[in-house]
Amino acid sequence: MTDRLNDLEARISLMDDLLDALNRTVFDQQRAIEALQLQLKHVYAQVQGMQPAERADAQQDIPPHY
Repeated sequence: MTDRLNDLEARISLMDDLLDALNRTVFDQQRAIEALQLQLKHVYAQVQGMQPAERADAQQDIPPHY
């Protein structure tokens, strides 16, 4: 019985550590998503501020690997 109890305590401890690691990962990913959303908002504002001719030129540029 004691062995089973020790085994369960060890498993709970490992699961608790895993849960903490997953929570940190989710937190870090959320911060990264928020940073990317802010960058996207800035890029979108720059594109909206371009003159129509500048937008057309940017769309017609073909990368050199094509």
